[in-house]
Amino acid sequence: MERALYGPGGFFLRPEGPAGHFRTSVHASPLFAGAVARLLVRTAEELDTPTPAFVDVGAGRGELLTGVLAALPAGLRDGVRAYGVERAARPAGLDPRITWTDRIPGGERGLLFANEWLDNVPVDVAQADEDGTVRYVEVDTGDAGGAERLGPAVTGPDAAWLERWWPLREPGARAEIGRPRDEAWAAAVGALAAGTAVAVDYAHLAPARPPFGTLTAFHDGREVPPVPDGSRDLTAHVALDACAAAMAGGGETELLTQREALHALGVTGTRPPLSLASTDPAGYLRALAAAGEAAELTARGGLGDFLWLMRRVPGAGGREGY
Repeated sequence: MERALYGPGGFFLRPEGPAGHFRTSVHASPLFAGAVARLLVRTAEELDTPTPAFVDVGAGRGELLTGVLAALPAGLRDGVRAYGVERAARPAGLDPRITWTDRIPGGERGLLFANEWLDNVPVDVAQADEDGTVRYVEVDTGDAGGAERLGPAVTGPDAAWLERWWPLREPGARAEIGRPRDEAWAAAVGALAAGTAVAVDYAHLAPARPPFGTLTAFHDGREVPPVPDGSRDLTAHVALDACAAAMAGGGETELLTQREALHALGVTGTRPPLSLASTDPAGYLRALAAAGEAAELTARGGLGDFLWLMRRVPGAGGREGY
């Protein structure tokens, strides 16, 4: 998975970028970037600083960064230190105020935001064999169909993670071992000196784990078999409760749906009053379009069911809540 996504010729290094193959909340509507901008404003107020950092982890081609900077109030926009964290090369024409890096900067005070990053942190897959022994799933990377076989038994820290977070009790049951994601998220939060860290992703929580795992792939906007050949996105849902438990130190932690998070940030999907159509037809049409986009971002059974893991890093200020 590591080689297929990030190695030479890997999927996330391809020139078209992720947006050429799948659509995230960032691409669905500028309302998403507007909501993140409001969260950054709140964070700056809590930190009492006119120069907060905005760290976009898994920045793609800078779409969210561009949208957030455009949505910020002028005064704050000029002071924000913006970082795009991505393994791909810096996109042409990106705002020169954005620092492009393959490492999360340390010691910053502000908002760290990771939209659909953790689902692409590589993981191993495990499966219980006929005798109930949990084994790693191996893939033939030279086979166009991605033929699989069961390999060695899972032991050590991986076995301990499965036992705690995703135990496999029945033959044929599968899981993605989320330990690397726990470690990646803990390191990301640990890099923030003060502020708020947010991970947004496809996710599941105990005890409602999917019995056969979630590993899949996307190519040209379609779901396809998860063959690790570099041509497609390989993704698996995130055990966000395990990520939440992996974070050290104090600080408030909250898990909520995207629907709940965006409602709290002013994205509600409320239709404009019909009376506006007669007094301001153009304004009515704009408001109606925005309501439709908000409805997509918050829809049950769709983007609204994404989970947001929000962590306030101590030192962010004295206000309660997010």
